[in-house]
Amino acid sequence: MPADEPPTSRDAAASQAARLAVVAGEVAACRACPRLVEWREQIAREKRAAYKDFDYWGRGVPAFGDPAAKLIVIGLAPAAHGANRTGRMFTGDRSGDWLYRALYRAGFANQPESVDIDDGMVLTNALITSPVKCAPPANKPTTVERDTCTPFLDRELEIVEPKVFVALGGFAYQALAAYLGIKPRPKFGHGVEVPVEQGPNAGATVLCSFHVSQQNTFTGRLTEEMLDSVFARAAELAG
Repeated sequence: MPADEPPTSRDAAASQAARLAVVAGEVAACRACPRLVEWREQIAREKRAAYKDFDYWGRGVPAFGDPAAKLIVIGLAPAAHGANRTGRMFTGDRSGDWLYRALYRAGFANQPESVDIDDGMVLTNALITSPVKCAPPANKPTTVERDTCTPFLDRELEIVEPKVFVALGGFAYQALAAYLGIKPRPKFGHGVEVPVEQGPNAGATVLCSFHVSQQNTFTGRLTEEMLDSVFARAAELAG
């Protein structure tokens, strides 16, 4: 390519993929939070009876999806026997079942099930990540652990150039609002839309959704119809 020729979209996507791969390697190798490292590795050793024959990932879990995504989905942290087992966000647990079905119906995923890293799942125009990269005890990371992980999330969000963010739950919404400089922060609620009015992501939109946790899905606080409405709106905004 001549020196004065602008990079193509394919070149840009390749650069984004390479930069995300660097972050992914650092996430997997990180041991900055002793409590999280101890817990994720304990789970990987002791395992759940149903998965006794599986080799658990037991490390930090990086973002997964399309480096050129216009939609970024942000959760809370890897699940102990889901992403901490499989090494891929929202993969191998019931929360992921809900999320990937919704992404499939909205046209962002090539299949409705995500069971392991070799299942052929491909996301198009979407990327999934989280503010905390290691499985926390009781699914409750501390604010110090969240802040320690913040640089990883910030770098992922800087690499991708989204038009829309979907925040799954209040924890993700708070982390995302801090990164985007949203002040004052509107109250979290399912279906709430928040425009990004400043910074490099100005013009993007944050969509809020209840988390796809079993606590929400089993009780009916979050239905598949409610989740579909959020991702239908995300598809509209992502173009």
